[in-house]
Amino acid sequence: MKVLHVITGLGVGGAEQQLRLLLRHLPYEADVVTLTNPGTVARAIVREGGRVRNLDMAGNRDLAALPRLTKLIARGRYDVVHTHLYRACLYGRLAARLARVRTIVATEHSLGEARMEGRPLGPGVRGLYLASERLGTTTVAVSPTIAHRLARWGVPERRIQVVPNGVDAAQFAFSAAARTSVRRQLGLPESAFVVGAVGRLAAGKRFHTLIDALAELPDAWLVFAGGGEQEQPLRARAERLGVGARVVFAGECVQDNTSPAGHRPSLAGVLSAVDCLASPSGEEAFGLAVVEGLAAGLPVAYVTCPAIDDLPAGSAPGALRTGRTAAAFTATLDELRRAGRPRLPVPDAVRRYCVTATSAQLVRVYEAAAARAPLPHPAYDPAPDPGAPAPAGPSPAGSPAGSAHTSPTNPR
Repeated sequence: MKVLHVITGLGVGGAEQQLRLLLRHLPYEADVVTLTNPGTVARAIVREGGRVRNLDMAGNRDLAALPRLTKLIARGRYDVVHTHLYRACLYGRLAARLARVRTIVATEHSLGEARMEGRPLGPGVRGLYLASERLGTTTVAVSPTIAHRLARWGVPERRIQVVPNGVDAAQFAFSAAARTSVRRQLGLPESAFVVGAVGRLAAGKRFHTLIDALAELPDAWLVFAGGGEQEQPLRARAERLGVGARVVFAGECVQDNTSPAGHRPSLAGVLSAVDCLASPSGEEAFGLAVVEGLAAGLPVAYVTCPAIDDLPAGSAPGALRTGRTAAAFTATLDELRRAGRPRLPVPDAVRRYCVTATSAQLVRVYEAAAARAPLPHPAYDPAPDPGAPAPAGPSPAGSPAGSAHTSPTNPR
């Protein structure tokens, strides 16, 4: 089987990093086309022996890209075209149909209640998405939360399969040597309590909440691992609140240690260097950064994370659900600082998302789609959508019943 992955861009982001990881584990010959921005992840894929083609698309309405993509797909004689992210799904599904590919799979990485990849979910966005979805064979949701949203949108349940994001837990294992070297590289005091934040620096991630919380934590530091349009506003806010000297922007960090020497630290290195992870986003499709933090043995304070919230209670000791406000994060992070916990064991939740298991699930989706064979249904728990934005929860010492959260002072 020969597979073509079509993705909107290959800068550092959750979907982009996930594609790179999948390429290592899927047992098929595969190529990658990025519509635009062949960035850090594209270079990492090429270093690892992969093939990446940049379509050099000028913008969302660059219709000239469609015949170029169609010709590329037809010449490649691909058995499966797998699209990732909104723009790639629109153009990739149509191009694959025009190239007479029979098996078209799309992964939905970023569907929120009100926004998709930062764009408001107005009638136009929704209509285009649903029209293009009909051109595909199967739509993969990265969590039951997303599967429920797709079904409510009108995607037929028989076309939806859940394949969660995968994690290579071993690459995030704590390293004392990395902790020392990355702290030195980023200018972090050796003994400081350091909070990590991972993700694209976009408004929807609500990272400004952590800067506001830091202003009430005079001895703490904050490290952002990610890049994006909100970097300058975040820097300005930190300076305005008098905490600029304690906020470090590490830039885009690939997951593991494959960057050229002297470049930015890896994400694994940053997670070794920090003492906890904070995720203030009020809307997530999966919550990959939270799972990666748990894989590194960190306690994680978060607002919402379907990867954890969809699991049975007790699956993720150390995952602490907190409220959306800066005050809620201040209280949670201060309690973690005072508790001074060592690294935690890797929880069951992380093992559940082992990339070897999730890639095997995706293989079954490919093969069933190619054979037009039905997969088991329902493809996800038919309970009500657990991913809708939750109200501000109780303090970590009183996590909600039925969740996978624990008190900072009682990791079990």
